[in-house]
Amino acid sequence: MLDHVFTDAISALRDAFESAFLERQAFEEHFQSDVLSGDLTWETSYGLPGEGEPPRVVAHITFEWPAWSQAAYRHWYLEEILERRPAIEIEIVLRVQQLTEPADPEVIYSTIPKMSPLIGDVRLERAGMTAEVAHPDPADDPPNLCEARSEHAIEITYEGLYELAEATVADGTNSLLDEHFGALGGWIASTLVKLGDLSLDFLPDLE
Repeated sequence: MLDHVFTDAISALRDAFESAFLERQAFEEHFQSDVLSGDLTWETSYGLPGEGEPPRVVAHITFEWPAWSQAAYRHWYLEEILERRPAIEIEIVLRVQQLTEPADPEVIYSTIPKMSPLIGDVRLERAGMTAEVAHPDPADDPPNLCEARSEHAIEITYEGLYELAEATVADGTNSLLDEHFGALGGWIASTLVKLGDLSLDFLPDLE
C-alpha cells in the first residue's frame, strides 16, 4: 500500500462513510494523475443503503492533491521543515436523480445548509445548484415498455480547501484525519436522508 498522506486522507474518509452506514457505489471510484500538471485526483460516490442501482440520491466526492501540495509535502519529507501546509481541494456534489419533473430550487435550498460542518478549521461552502434534464430517444425503447419519459436531476455542489496539520503530515496514522472527516460522513448521510424525504416524484424503478 502506498504510504502517503493523501492516501491516509482517503482511508479516513472511507472509514467515516462506513461508520455513517453509507454504501459505496460500484465502479464509481477513480484515482487519476494529470501528467501535465502533476495533480492527483480521487473520485468516489456513496449513497444511502437500500437505494438500489442507480440510487435516487447520491453523493459524489472528489479529492484533489495539487502539484504545489506535493512539492510542500516533499520539501517537508526531505528537510523536515513545513514552510507551507499542504492542502486537499474537496468537492462534494449531492445529486437527486430520476425525477419526473424539475425540483423547486427554493425547496432544495431550504432543506440543505449553506455550509458544511467544520472539517478541521474550514467549512465547505455551497457553490450553487444545477438542474439537468435527459430526453430519451423513442427509437431506442422497445414498443412493449411504457412510454418513455424525460428524467430530471439536480446537483448541489460544496467546495473547500482542507489544509493538513503538521501533525498529520508527520504521521498520517494519528487521529486528526479521523476526527475531521468523521463529521463529514455523518453530515452527508443526514443531508441525503433529508433530500430523499422531500415530496418529490420519482420515476418507477426499472426492475
